[in-house]
Amino acid sequence: MADATQFCTFYLNKHFFGIEVEKVQEVFRYQEMTPIPLAPPTIKGLINLRGQIITAIDLRKRLQMPDRPDGELPMNVVIRTPGGAVSLLVDEIGDVLEMSLDDYEPPPDTIEGIARDLVRGVYKLEGTLLLILDTTKTIDFGEPVNA
Repeated sequence: MADATQFCTFYLNKHFFGIEVEKVQEVFRYQEMTPIPLAPPTIKGLINLRGQIITAIDLRKRLQMPDRPDGELPMNVVIRTPGGAVSLLVDEIGDVLEMSLDDYEPPPDTIEGIARDLVRGVYKLEGTLLLILDTTKTIDFGEPVNA
C-alpha cells in the first residue's frame, strides 16, 4: 500500500490505540515490577528486561482512565525513546494494522482531558476509532523519566 504506515495496536479501557511499528521494540506479557519510592502514580515501577532496566508507565493513569480491574494483569508495549526503552502498560495487545495516510484525521473534539494532548490523530475503522498515541508526549512528564 503506497503512503501507508503500520501500527502496533492495543486496547486500554475498551479504547483502541496504535503506535507506529518502528517505535515499538517489543511486546510481552505482564512481568513483575520493582516499585519506585516517591515516583508519580503514573510510573508503576522498573522492569528488568534481560538485564536492561526500563521504566513502566501505567497508560490508564497517564490518560486519566479508571484503574485496571483487580486481577487483570497489564501487557507491556516497550517503545524506543531517545532516553532508552520505556514500557507502556496496556490492557490487551491487538494486531499490526497497515493504514493509508489518506485516511488519517485530526483527533475529534469529543476527546477530552489529557487524552486530547496525547492523541495526535485517528483512523476511522468499522465500528471504532484507532487512536494514534503521541509517544513523545506520553512519556514526557516535564522531568526525566529515568532520573
